[in-house]
Amino acid sequence: MAAPDYVPVSQGDRPREPLDVPGHRGWTATRPGDLIGRQPDGRLFGKQGPDQGYALTLVRQFHGRLILTESEDSHDAEAGCVGVGMARASLFGRAPVIYDLELAFGLWGFLDQAPADLVEFRRPLFAGASHHYWDQREIVDLVPESTLRLTPAAVRQRLGEWRSLLAT
Repeated sequence: MAAPDYVPVSQGDRPREPLDVPGHRGWTATRPGDLIGRQPDGRLFGKQGPDQGYALTLVRQFHGRLILTESEDSHDAEAGCVGVGMARASLFGRAPVIYDLELAFGLWGFLDQAPADLVEFRRPLFAGASHHYWDQREIVDLVPESTLRLTPAAVRQRLGEWRSLLAT
């Protein structure tokens, strides 16, 4: 509360004069790591998006639900499909949700009885994917944007024509 005029005020308690601070001169991308324009895009670049790591939490809901052959490992299936789910989420500019992973697992036939030719196609692709980043990127790059825009139910219904859903 302000003091009345008749109350003496010491020099240290008086309001100070404002400093004359110059305005901001602006910013330009001049450092080597600064991006001009948009994030680079293309094969093996990955897909940028917010809170991508949440997909690693969501993948736990698929433990015990995956239909694998005896030569397939659940860790490899999860590693490949998490990347596809994150790519779908970044396409829509949001964090991953359960439907992104459901689409990914459904596309590769891990949620239903997959056609034999799809199993033969995915087996070498997913083998060791949990240990090799470039294998994961290859799996993600096989899924075109048109497939990522579909609903998980639509992808699972078209599993018999899986070649049309992939960029093979």
